[in-house]
Amino acid sequence: MSLPEVLLWRQLRARPGGFKFRHQHPVGPYTLDFFCHSAALAIEVDGISHEMGDNPARDERRDHWLAGQGVMTFRVTAADVMGEMEAVVRMVVHLCGERTP
Repeated sequence: MSLPEVLLWRQLRARPGGFKFRHQHPVGPYTLDFFCHSAALAIEVDGISHEMGDNPARDERRDHWLAGQGVMTFRVTAADVMGEMEAVVRMVVHLCGERTP
């Protein structure tokens, strides 16, 4: 795990908003950084490499496939995790709340 992933995982393991998260969760041909099953929400921490080469197109295909399975992908930059952790966690909890019946 990258440092931003380690730090975010520390927050998500505490079950913010009462939501349970899994780390490195497999879905079809993909492994998600973090996943909230009850909200069908994937959280992906994107570093600089996600902007290089064909990575943006690959990420778009992945997100599209996941959406077809009913999973929403929330992408957050590693820089945001490092500098705005509280805001990132608030957004994750908000999204989970919107997607939970």
